[in-house]
Parts: sequence; C-alpha cells; structure tokens
Amino acid sequence: MCFTGIIEYVNSFERYLSDTFATRLSSTDSTMFVALRGAAGPVVAARLSEIDNWNVLLVEAGPDEPAGTQVPSNLLLYLGTDLDWNYTTTNELHACLNNNGSCRWPRGKNLGGCTSHHGMAYHRGHAMDYTRWVEMGNAGWSWQEVLPYFFKSEDNKEIGRVRAQDHGTGGPMTVERFPWQPQFAWDVMSGAQEVGLGVTEDLVGPKITGFTVAQTISRNGVRLSAPRAFLWPHRNRPNLHVALNATVTKINTAKFGSNVVAKGITFVMNGYKYTVNAKKEVILSAGTINSPQLLLLSGIGPKSQLNNMKISTVVDLPGVGENLHNHQSYGIDFTLKQPKKDELNMNSADLYIYNQTGPMSSTGLAQLTGILVSNYTTADDPDIQVFFSGFQAVCNTGNRIADLIPYNNKETVRFTSVNLHPRSRGRITLASNNPLSPPNIWGNDLAEPIDRAIVYQGIQKILKLSKAKALKKYGLKRVNQDVPECAQYKKGSTEHWDCQIQYNTRPENHQAGTCKMGPTVDPMAVVSPDLKVYGVNGLRVADASIMPQMVSGNPVATVNMIGERVADFIKRDYKVINTHVII
Repeated sequence: MCFTGIIEYVNSFERYLSDTFATRLSSTDSTMFVALRGAAGPVVAARLSEIDNWNVLLVEAGPDEPAGTQVPSNLLLYLGTDLDWNYTTTNELHACLNNNGSCRWPRGKNLGGCTSHHGMAYHRGHAMDYTRWVEMGNAGWSWQEVLPYFFKSEDNKEIGRVRAQDHGTGGPMTVERFPWQPQFAWDVMSGAQEVGLGVTEDLVGPKITGFTVAQTISRNGVRLSAPRAFLWPHRNRPNLHVALNATVTKINTAKFGSNVVAKGITFVMNGYKYTVNAKKEVILSAGTINSPQLLLLSGIGPKSQLNNMKISTVVDLPGVGENLHNHQSYGIDFTLKQPKKDELNMNSADLYIYNQTGPMSSTGLAQLTGILVSNYTTADDPDIQVFFSGFQAVCNTGNRIADLIPYNNKETVRFTSVNLHPRSRGRITLASNNPLSPPNIWGNDLAEPIDRAIVYQGIQKILKLSKAKALKKYGLKRVNQDVPECAQYKKGSTEHWDCQIQYNTRPENHQAGTCKMGPTVDPMAVVSPDLKVYGVNGLRVADASIMPQMVSGNPVATVNMIGERVADFIKRDYKVINTHVII
C-alpha cells in the first residue's frame, strides 16, 4: 500500500540541481572541459571545477534525479520508467532463454545514472582484480596505486567497527550501514558461520570473504547518489554547469595534419540542436553501453562497422564495443512459514518521515551479501557473490519487490548466486546511424561453460546455507522454479542446474569492458592507462567501460575511483599542482 503522507514527503525533497544552465545555453558557448553524463560524470565535473579558471560542463541525457530515489527502500522502483534506458540484449544462446534469449539490462537515465537506482553496497573488488589489470599492461593501476583514490572519495562513519587503515574519511561520499536490518539478515549471518561459509565485518578489510551486512553509500538513512555527494555541495560554483535532458549525438573532431583532435560535442535538447566547443578536453563517462555507442556515432571504431552504417571513419579502432561482459547470476526463491508482511506501513512511514530510520531507511535483505570462493580460484581471488532480496518496504502497484513475487501469501526471500569472474564476452554494435536509437547489445552471457559452473557452485553453497539450524525457525521451503525444457535431466543433477541457469538467468547490472583500457601493443585497447582514447587527442573515457575485466564485486566505488583518477590525470597533464583538494 502507498500512503499519501509518504508521497507528499518524498515529493517535498529538495531538487538538488536545476537545469538553469540548459535554459541559457547557446550554440556559440564554449568551455574548457565537457564531461558526458553517467555515474562518474559528477565526480569528474566536481573535481575539475575545483580549478577556478576551468569552465566545466556536465551533459546529462535525462532529468534531475527525482526525490523518491533518495529513499533506500525505493530500490528498483524507478526502473522500467522514463528514468531507465530500458535496454535489452538480443540473440543470447545460453542466457535468458525463458525470455527468448533477451536479457533486460536496466540503466539509469537521469543525473548520476545508476547511482540513483543501484543497491548502494560499497565494495571495491579485491587486490587481485587490479593485479590482473596491471598484468594486462595497465601500469599505474595496481591495488596500492588505486587505493588512495578510493580513500579520497570516502567518508566512512564506522571507523572502529571497520579498520581506519582500510578506509578514507573526510571525502564527499558517506559510507556507513543502513540504520535498519531485518532480523532474518542476522540469522543468515549466524547460519553462514554455522555451516562454514564464514562472516566478516568488512569485505574490503583484512578478511575479504564471508557474509556481512554491507556498508552502503548512504547518509543517515538516505541514498547518496553521485550528484548529491559530488555536485550538490558545489552547485554555486560559477564555473560548474549542468545541462539536463540533453542527448549527445556526436563527439566533434577535427584533423590537424596527422592528428585528430576532439573539439566538442553536439547534443539535442528540447528539440533543438546545440554545439559546445571544448577548449581542452571531452571526457566520456556515459557507461558501458553508451560510451562505445557515442564513439561509433562519431566515427571512432571498427572501420568495417562504420562503413556499414555509412559513417565516415575518423579513427579505425577495432576494440570499440568489444569485450562486453557482465556478472551473471541465478536466484533461488524460498517461502517462510510466516504470512507475508508489508514492511511499508504507517509505523515504518512515521519512522522514516521523522527520523529516517526503520524499514524505509534500508533496502531490506538486499544489504546482506557474501563473497565466496569456488573450486576454480584461490582464497585471495574470490569469484562468487551471494545477493539477497526480501523484507523491502517498497511502494508500488504490483509486487512488493519488482521481480520477487510472494508465493502462496507467504513471506518470500531470494538467495542469488553470482559469478564474479565471467569469461564470456559479447559486444555493442550500432543498430543504425540514428543517435537516438538504441544500439545492438549481444551479451553472450554464460556462453563459456565455466561461467555456468561457477554459478552452480554458488547455488550449492546457497542450498547448504538454507539448511542451517539458525534458519530452521523460518521453515524455509524452496519454490519450484523448474522449467519444462530442463525436464530431460535428472532433477538436482549438475546437468539439470546447468540447464536451469541458462533459462532463468538473472543478469546483474555490472556491465564493463567495451572501451577497454590497455597498452599500445594491444590491438583491441580503446584507451591508454591514462584513459586517453587512442588516435584522438583531447578525448578520454572514464567509466566501467574502460575496465579490461570487471572487478569482483559491486562496481560503483570503482567507477567513482576511475572518475577521481581521470580528474587527477588531467590536472597533472595541465600542470595543476594541487590535485588533492577534498570537497
């Protein structure tokens, strides 16, 4: 049920940034730096605008984030709306077969992108993730070299419970636990300890495996999106500008001798076309799907594809759109013996309206997670994550959680096994040369058998956990999710699970790799280790698309780190001495 008081409350939240700059933008305006949207965009724009004489424009395809996104329990509520790019993959042969081989990939279409929609869990991946990056030829990206940039963003409010040497304080991004957790979460922790899966206080601390109630990017029971953390405190800077509802259609380039230079962008806003010149650089942070799409639309990418789309080739860069990968998962639903309870009620509404506590101040069971190790890796390089759903105080007109259906009027929870080390690779290609049309997305998820095998090992651990004595009081009963296409295999066999995983796939929203960072000797590298696009001066990419391999966990903190790093790379290149101003 949705209450009028709650709706009025969330609608009364402040609008954190307005589109006043957009209303006075003209095609002759020029600026020093142009940052193009997404989760990292606010980080880059805020850091570059620390330099008083650098005029910075952040261009966002969607509107400001609505007030309701700041309520943590509204997780997933805005997906599938106009605030979602509503992308889908096509021609999957080993994933989402229940949906004719098409997986849903929701992506935020608003200021701050997915930071207004994601689960807020704070995780950085692990040291081995960054060792892999360095081994791929990306000098300067080791764990010890990136750690200061995680610290720079962070303002951890739980020093003491977590170790000071593992976290930053004083940065713009608050990190803490939500004020409320369902008792079931703590009982799962007890169960994990009981069955030997382990627990940990801090997944980025000395013990990187086990189950924990995660720290989140939130502040006193309110979601802290990238614009709210990085832009809102500096909204009055005269050199920081934001254009909303502005869809970039092209990165404009010019050729000077043998050099190609990014000169600015063209975008459409309110039905009008605008051109903005960038005197220094364009920073593309549109995400794993849109960043390669914009490069391709601008003539930067595989020449054969550009020719097919009748786009003039500016730089023949074969890696653009390649190396697409995502974390893949499979969820198991359980009913509890207790009747379903609406966590959204007058009591929880009062707690949130007056104190920002109670069920609405959290994501319910989604704040619980576990990091584990399969037989395919080592203890210092975990490859399985367990996600949870349930006990969420969400306001919508249908199911209490967008994709978790209460069965038989019973409280229902989901345990999800996630493969953190996907080997399968897909690609992004243009469907047309119309910049307002979505690209073709072929995830190729789960094509490699080892990807399915890792998910299966996670399922085995989930089933073991569900039988823990600590959870016996709940009477967990597994919901039958078997599909008829898998009936040919013995129920419970490895082959049966392998089939189930391909039909009832749950792709995560952790896409990466399509503008891969790599050395000059890598023919499929799109950007250098300082994030410059090969073959184009004055153009960089700073988002999850540059990751040669996705980190082993929730990626948003890593995306913020990438934003911090590119800002420092730029300041270094332009010989700005003070590159560590804390905002």
